[in-house]
Amino acid sequence: MPEAEIPHSSADMTETLIATPIPDTSIRPFHIDVPEEDLIDLKRRIRATRWPERETVADESQGVKLETIQELARYWAETYDWRRIEGKINASPHFLTEIDGLDFHFIHLRSRHENAVPLLIAHGWPGSIIEQMKLIGPLTDPVAHGGTEDNAFHVVIPSMPGYGFSGKPTAPGWNPDRIARAYAELMARLGYRKYLAQGGDWGSIVVNAMGVQEPEGLIGIHTNMPEVIPPEIDAAIWSGSPLPAHLSDEERRACEQVRENKFAYAFMMGTRPQTLTALADSPVGLAAFMIDHDWKSHAMIARSFAGADEGLTPDDVLDNITLFWLTNTAISAARLYWENAIAGTSFFAVKGVKLPTACSVFPDEMYQAPRSWTEKAYPNLIHFNTLPKGGHFAAWEQPAYMTDEIRTAFAPLRNAILAEPVSRPVMA
Repeated sequence: MPEAEIPHSSADMTETLIATPIPDTSIRPFHIDVPEEDLIDLKRRIRATRWPERETVADESQGVKLETIQELARYWAETYDWRRIEGKINASPHFLTEIDGLDFHFIHLRSRHENAVPLLIAHGWPGSIIEQMKLIGPLTDPVAHGGTEDNAFHVVIPSMPGYGFSGKPTAPGWNPDRIARAYAELMARLGYRKYLAQGGDWGSIVVNAMGVQEPEGLIGIHTNMPEVIPPEIDAAIWSGSPLPAHLSDEERRACEQVRENKFAYAFMMGTRPQTLTALADSPVGLAAFMIDHDWKSHAMIARSFAGADEGLTPDDVLDNITLFWLTNTAISAARLYWENAIAGTSFFAVKGVKLPTACSVFPDEMYQAPRSWTEKAYPNLIHFNTLPKGGHFAAWEQPAYMTDEIRTAFAPLRNAILAEPVSRPVMA
C-alpha cells in the first residue's frame, strides 16, 4: 500500500474504522407479537370516532359513503381479530436484513420441489405483504393446489421501505429505482443466481425498474399493471389535453379509464405527505383514505362490507389496514409518492424494459392495457392475457387467476433458469 494510504497513528486508524462501518448483511429471523394494549387502544379509538354528516349525493362521487365507513368501523371494533392474520404471517418464515442502510422485512418460503424457480413478488400501496400471501401455498406447493411439480416456485415477498415491518427512511432518496436495486441485492443475498420478479401497483413500477436495470440474475418479469402508455399520450392524459385523433377505440378507452380514477390520494401524497398526519391519529380516517384507491376497488370493498360475496372479504381489507395502523406507517408509506414525483417517474408510461416480460390484464384494473401498446412497450413480450375477473389487487382478489397467470407466463423461462443450479445454500 502506498505510504499516503497508511494511517499514521492509532487515532487515525480508529477514525478510519468509524468512518467506514462494515455493513451488516446478516439475515435475522423475525416474529410478530403485537402488544395486547395496542389492540385495545385501536378498538378504543375506533369507538371514539367523531363522525361527519352524511354525504349529499346518493353515489360515491364525494368519496367513501358514511354508511360504508361506519359498517367498517363497527366490524373492526366488534368482530375483527388481528391475531388471526398475525398467526398466518408468523406461520411463514420471515426475516429482516439490512440493505443500503435500511432494514428490509420479507417472507421467504422455499418450495420442497427440486425444480422450483425463485420468484420475487412486489406489493404496492395501499398494499403490503398481506396482499400476496394467498399466492404462497399454490406457488410453493403446487401439487396440493391443482398444479404439478413443474409449477413450483421459491417465493420471496419483501415489504417496501416505510411499509409494514421494513425500516422507515429517515432521509430522501428511496424512490422506485433505489428500491429496485435493493430488491436485486436481496435476491443475491439469498443466494439466487437466477430468478424472476412479479409486481402490481408500485410493485409493477419497481419490477419494471428492475427490468430496465437488468441486475445480474434477473431473467424476466411479470406485471399485472402493465406500463405501456406512450410518453406523449401519457402527458396528454395527465394535463387534460385533447387526445391524438389516431388512437384506436381500445387505446382511447384506456386513456379515458386513467382519467376516470381522479387519483386524488396520489396527488396529496405526491405533494404533501406529511400533511396527512391525521392518518396516524385516527384509525377510521386511515381506513377511509386507504379504501378510496380506484373507484372499482372502492366499490367492490363497499359491496363487501354491505354483505356481498366479493373478491375481498371485510377481514382481508382490515388485515391490511390494521397492519398499517399497528406499524404506524401511513406517512412513511405515503412518502413514496413524493419520492416518485421528485424522480419524475410516470405511473403508466413506457419504461424501456428489454428483458422477457409477461403481462396480465384484469378487467377492473385502473386501465386495461391495449395489446398494441403492450407489444411496443415490451419488445420481448412472452405472454399477454386478458382475464375475465379481477381488479387492481389481483393477487389478493383473485389468487387462483393470478397463480395460473404466473405459472403460464413464466413457463417459457423455466428451462433457462434450471439449466444450472439456481441458488447457493442460504440460511433463510
